Amino acid sequence: MPKQVDYESRRRRIADAVCRLADEHGPEGVSMRDVAARAQVSLGAVQRCFRTKEEMLLFAVEHVGERLTERVRARLVRGPAQSAATALGHTAGEVALLREEHRAEARVWLAFVAQAAVSEPLADKLRTSYADLQDVFSRLIAEAAESAGPSTGNGPGTGDSSVTGKGTAGDDPAGGVPVALDPWREARSLLALTDGLTSHVLIGHLSPEEAQDVLHAHLALLWERLGVTTPVSGKAG
Repeated sequence: MPKQVDYESRRRRIADAVCRLADEHGPEGVSMRDVAARAQVSLGAVQRCFRTKEEMLLFAVEHVGERLTERVRARLVRGPAQSAATALGHTAGEVALLREEHRAEARVWLAFVAQAAVSEPLADKLRTSYADLQDVFSRLIAEAAESAGPSTGNGPGTGDSSVTGKGTAGDDPAGGVPVALDPWREARSLLALTDGLTSHVLIGHLSPEEAQDVLHAHLALLWERLGVTTPVSGKAG
């Protein structure tokens, strides 16, 4: 009886090999033959899973994105009773890839981002991954705002806060007028910050601890504008 092959498992194994080689040589330095050797499968096995190198790289990007998403989901599942604000802090820390055990993954991700500048199919995959993460951020920010409810007082952070998903710019905070908060726009800013911190840590401009402080300060300002009490355990990471 012919041996049954788990092609999905083999594709993930090949994707892991692609990521290790991309970390060493960049995506442009990855060949199907080298991937086969690293994954300890035949070249024919790689070619049966992926018709072209580009198809193989696209799957590898998707694979990295899925691993990140799985860690984010695991964070949320481990603490179902945690507040949305606390969950957002943990999620942002995961997305920033600041921990030492995620350093290789961060290098691979940024290598794919650089390659995407000259590869529209790769860029399209990355846009999808970023959109999914932004959606998670937006949902958690909206939930945190709703749990805070309307606050009283004047000025940003103490005035009544309204939450809108329509991209409303809001009133001038200098005049003490309540500002409309757009979860989608806030999520976009947070995603851009976490992505930038990944680069700054990798090149040594910031230490992981300094990057954590930057992220925590950004979240603290967000909670102030929302009237949310800063989560004691909500420091990102």
